[in-house]
Amino acid sequence: MFSRIARPTICIATRSLSTSSQNNAKVAVLGASGGIGQPLSLLLKNSPLVGELSLFDIAHTPGVAADLSHIETRAHVTGYMGPDQLDAALKGCNVVVIPAGVPRKPGMTRDDLFNTNATIVATLADAVARNCPEAMICIIANPVNSTIPITSEVMKKYGVYNPNRVFGVTTLDIVRANAFVAELKGLDPARVNVPVIGGHAGKTIIPLISQATPKVEFPADQLSALTARIQDAGTEVVKAKAGAGSATLSMAYAGARFTFSVLDAMNGKDGVVECAYVRSEETECKYFSTPLLLGKHGIEKNLGLGKLSAFEENLVAEAIGELKGSIKKGEDFVANMKCPHV
Repeated sequence: MFSRIARPTICIATRSLSTSSQNNAKVAVLGASGGIGQPLSLLLKNSPLVGELSLFDIAHTPGVAADLSHIETRAHVTGYMGPDQLDAALKGCNVVVIPAGVPRKPGMTRDDLFNTNATIVATLADAVARNCPEAMICIIANPVNSTIPITSEVMKKYGVYNPNRVFGVTTLDIVRANAFVAELKGLDPARVNVPVIGGHAGKTIIPLISQATPKVEFPADQLSALTARIQDAGTEVVKAKAGAGSATLSMAYAGARFTFSVLDAMNGKDGVVECAYVRSEETECKYFSTPLLLGKHGIEKNLGLGKLSAFEENLVAEAIGELKGSIKKGEDFVANMKCPHV
């Protein structure tokens, strides 16, 4: 009765997804069977920007890949499982997204994840350095404030580090800020943009409400409460899930949004701007998140902090010490480990 021509077109309305040009990018998701990895892989499978989707995890990946391969979109999906197949999963990849690692449980900070996730990220970064050193690397695994320095130091050991291609995905902070501001002001969240700078944990998350578009204003007490909610939003989800995990669906959305922006820019789209935690000269911290203009080869220009309000300047000052500690912790971890293939 229903012809194939008449079926509805399904589109994930990710804000930065461009369908104006086709791309054949090969994208790897490392940690594809997990709570973030599965919905992230689903969103990537749905995108015309992705030609090949390479899914890796230590378990269950063949099933996830088989499931996704039945979806009527053009991305070809392959699943790889276990350490022996990691190198094969990464061959020829243009973009590598890493949500791998253990999630937070109630009472845990992102930093509590360090010992387990630092080893996982270092191992995966080692494989990226050996198999696709020119890929864009998008790190979701927490604590991002440390896992980006870890990734960078591992890449340096192989002599293939390019700071313009290594990103800590902080997009969920921007997504949350947009949603919360829109909710308070009765705006369409798709039309709200709040830059969020600093890092990706607690007080290092610094929403720049003064730079929001459209322009919004809040009384001091409401601004303080809104800022705290954005900073603690991850804990809000961890508590609500009551031990069943952390933010997975919203993180998958945010990770897909950032990946689509990277692919759009690689594809030649102009004016693609996203915030991300990267090697930076904008503050006294070696790594700092700011709005970035993306291009074909990664970061085209760091757009910096912009004009800050006095309230925001104080937030930056309060974040510096914690950020420096997290960065040093990541660097020291790699300095004290032996990369197996170097």
